[in-house]
Amino acid sequence: MASKSEVLRQKLKHEGYWNYKEMYTFCFNWLKDNGYKISEKEYTEKQKNEGREIIIEWQAKKKVTDYYQNIIKMKWHILRMKDAEIERDGKKEETNKGEVKIEFYVDLEKDYEERWEDQPLWKFLRGVYEKYIIRTTTDEYEDRLRDDALEYINQIKAFLQLASR
Repeated sequence: MASKSEVLRQKLKHEGYWNYKEMYTFCFNWLKDNGYKISEKEYTEKQKNEGREIIIEWQAKKKVTDYYQNIIKMKWHILRMKDAEIERDGKKEETNKGEVKIEFYVDLEKDYEERWEDQPLWKFLRGVYEKYIIRTTTDEYEDRLRDDALEYINQIKAFLQLASR
């Protein structure tokens, strides 16, 4: 079984005006443009009296080397989303209003192809390899992944701030 190291856990919450379609596209394209393969594990939408409720779960994976793989999981929970219209620079603009929460789970997966899992001796050697030989390399990849994930989260926050103005 491949081993994962937890790199980052973070939550983002925004309430107000924002464009759902643009945000969805922005988040998806950022991952795609940065080399991630995205799979949508869940998408449910319910119409309620107070507005739509949407739950989305993405898992994005990026091969870094033959041994390391980046994983970013995102769980969206959108509450009370309604269509809205705002005026920006004298022009009317279609947008949405509601609350969006996104949870980020960022992991670095080692031996994701499970090449070291066939025999007990290989499993033992993998432990030695990870602990004594590639420990600093693992730390570097974790730091890079953490920086990339924080940049992604900050860009989403900036997007939401621009959308709410």
